[in-house]
Amino acid sequence: MTVLPLSCYIRTLNEEARLPHILERCRLLSDDIVVVDSGSVDKTCVISEQFGARVFKQEWLGNGFQKRCGEELCLNDWVLDLDADELLSDELIKNIREIFDQMPGAQTIFGLRLITVPPYGAIWNNFAIDTRYKLYNKHHHRMPESRSWDQLTPTKDTKKITLPGPLYHYSFSGVAQMSDKWNKVSTRRLDDGKLKPLWLIRMRIVFAFPIYFIKNYVQKGLWRAGLYGFCISCIGAHGRWLRDVKSYERHMEQMGKKNKGLS
Repeated sequence: MTVLPLSCYIRTLNEEARLPHILERCRLLSDDIVVVDSGSVDKTCVISEQFGARVFKQEWLGNGFQKRCGEELCLNDWVLDLDADELLSDELIKNIREIFDQMPGAQTIFGLRLITVPPYGAIWNNFAIDTRYKLYNKHHHRMPESRSWDQLTPTKDTKKITLPGPLYHYSFSGVAQMSDKWNKVSTRRLDDGKLKPLWLIRMRIVFAFPIYFIKNYVQKGLWRAGLYGFCISCIGAHGRWLRDVKSYERHMEQMGKKNKGLS
């Protein structure tokens, strides 16, 4: 099989269970696989090396910064950003290979369709689909310098092509893990963003939860997943609402410090 002028980079932390399947699929596209590990204590690094990946140990810098580290370690200009819970489908591998038959323009970025594989029930093939721009030339596009945000955001003038074929996303192992994930995400995004006005935060705490729920359950189509989709929508809404509550606490903390300074 022809080797593509493409590197794959993957961030890892204790991913020994899923990693062999991910790396096996990556090898169908690239002979330069970079694993950026942030402190695994299982067999993640050993397994990565067994599959021919180049392993680099890097203390966690933050979401976007960690991906930038992966970009810089790649040997090729064209890079594919993958997480350790994302599995390339046969159709997607075929379409990526076809892209390089004619060599894409360096300014172009390629979107991949992220298809959720839930721990229970059927794959969410027709709803809750996200397009993430993961295939790009690192000399023209870079991941954000951010601790919380780690997605390539195209500008209005960027040429974008979305490839057919699913990128299977094993995004959560159950409601407990999802709740914990949302809790961590809400804190990171609060720390990395600008604190919104107190009046707006108060309004969101009181009124926004149903809107967050509707966005997940109706707009993203999680109603199609039955009762489990309803549960996942509630957890997602709660996770977004948590950021509002934490923002309110941050305001109270600042006001307390100010009042203490005046006393």
